[in-house]
Amino acid sequence: MSTIELKIPSMACSACADTITKAVKALDASATIQADLTTKLVSITTTQAESEVKGAIAAAGYAVDG
Repeated sequence: MSTIELKIPSMACSACADTITKAVKALDASATIQADLTTKLVSITTTQAESEVKGAIAAAGYAVDG
């Protein structure tokens, strides 16, 4: 497992965070996700590669910085 920190500028509300969480959970059901709406940072602990996680978030409609 590794922890990935991503900045998601378009994440504006708890519904956004829920959508991102569902996208990551679809990829890795055992992942843990912590979203901070103030800083727009999402911390994800997962067994998946960072590129896979970014792809799942992008597919859900959210651009990832970095």
